[in-house]
Amino acid sequence: MEPLLVLTNVPDRSAAEKLARELVERRAAACVNVLPACHSIYRWRGAVETREEIPLLIKTSAANYPLIEAIVRAQHPDDVPELIAVPITHGLPAYLDWVAKETEKHD
Repeated sequence: MEPLLVLTNVPDRSAAEKLARELVERRAAACVNVLPACHSIYRWRGAVETREEIPLLIKTSAANYPLIEAIVRAQHPDDVPELIAVPITHGLPAYLDWVAKETEKHD
């Protein structure tokens, strides 16, 4: 299993909770941390924008990234949502085993 940490932001707590729950219920993620709101400043379509966003830290496997991307695209209100996957190269073996077990496909 290749563990990943996937990062995204959503516009509000309700959207964050809904997305996090679906990712875990569908076994796309073992765990999703819903963080406190942050203030983002970014350039979009030629203008500097600011907004409050809720960051999500999604623990999963590389095999589940396509499912996570599909779920995020389906639920996210932005045309181009932030979705970044970072390989986890080191971690507590028992924790990484748990991530692998919780993101396995079960029939």
